[in-house]
Amino acid sequence: MDFKRPFRLKNKIQEYDWGSKVAIPSLLGLPSSNTPMAELWMGAHPKAPSEVEINGKWIRLDELISKYPRDILGEDVANKFSNELPFLFKIIAAERPLSIQAHPNKEQAIEGFEREERLGIPIDAPNRNYKDRNHKPEILCAITEFEALKGFRRIEEIIHFMEKAVPNSLKEEIRVLKEDRNKEGLRLFYSSIMKMEKRQKEDTLSELLENARKNRDDPVFSLVMRLNDFFPYDIGIISPLILNRCILRPEEAIFIPAGELHAYIKGVGVELMANSDNVLRGGLTHKHVDVDELLRILRFDYYGNAEIIRPVYRDNEAVYPTPAEEFLLSNIRLKKNKEFVSSEKRSIEILIVLEGDAIIKDEKEIMEIKKGDSILIPSAMLSYTIKGDAFIYKASVPI
Repeated sequence: MDFKRPFRLKNKIQEYDWGSKVAIPSLLGLPSSNTPMAELWMGAHPKAPSEVEINGKWIRLDELISKYPRDILGEDVANKFSNELPFLFKIIAAERPLSIQAHPNKEQAIEGFEREERLGIPIDAPNRNYKDRNHKPEILCAITEFEALKGFRRIEEIIHFMEKAVPNSLKEEIRVLKEDRNKEGLRLFYSSIMKMEKRQKEDTLSELLENARKNRDDPVFSLVMRLNDFFPYDIGIISPLILNRCILRPEEAIFIPAGELHAYIKGVGVELMANSDNVLRGGLTHKHVDVDELLRILRFDYYGNAEIIRPVYRDNEAVYPTPAEEFLLSNIRLKKNKEFVSSEKRSIEILIVLEGDAIIKDEKEIMEIKKGDSILIPSAMLSYTIKGDAFIYKASVPI
């Protein structure tokens, strides 16, 4: 089979209650949906693999890669990642907040997956934590303004907000954190909040909401109140006092390593991650919450200001540097009479067109692409050019 050319993709849409009825349909040129569309998945995850158009037929990408790993992934990537696509590429559309969550590292994911397999928990069971054996570092890049919580605040900031919000109900917990302003003190402090008895939890949230109303002009306390509108008296509404609040402008990004607590609040973005669906939740959700397992995999040495990633420009391509081995995110902004020329040495690439239209041209053929199209560029494809008036995001594997 000839893989020296681009292929069109057909992708699965995940319908979660926090999604938007407008954003993803608008991108794909579809009418607004009656149900929230939360994520568009581009990749080979067995839960929702993309399909590739070959000779008028649609073939699952995971099956195609298993038959032709070196042609599609490239020899280096196929060897390094056991003939599997190492990333999952998404468009995420959050109309309402996602859960407070973190992702395990690779060792934790393997151990957790095998433990749940031994316990006989079905892979699609609501109380299943580990859906696969992989870790899930990820980058989120804003398409619209995007609000998120990322990582623990500086300990001095946490103390400041807690004394302003819950000075009576969490007096002892605040005292402990003041005495141990380090990762162990933070661990004890956060664990005690997440494991509060029902009566103390009720007192804490009542005091928090009372003081949030008094300080509603502060965006941190305003967010507390907004979260409570969606998840009344959920312990997760305290998170803006503890986690960094980030407002990303379009084309700004954040990187989430294993073990870092975070939540996406609202916005549309491009998300690229290791090929995993492992999530440990601590609140702000109607899904399964496992506080003990979340606390076990969290890293408490991640505290301080949240880093915003801005792209590094290389000719027509803007690259987002991260430490991840599985993926590299970049974007390509084309104007008329300018073209993007690919590198000759590269791995598999998946492109999605966010705006405009263009043509992809190699030595043999031309493919027209437009807003909403997603394209597979196999590693075997020779150098190619893209020309037009378009804005494109690209997922690849660093080599």
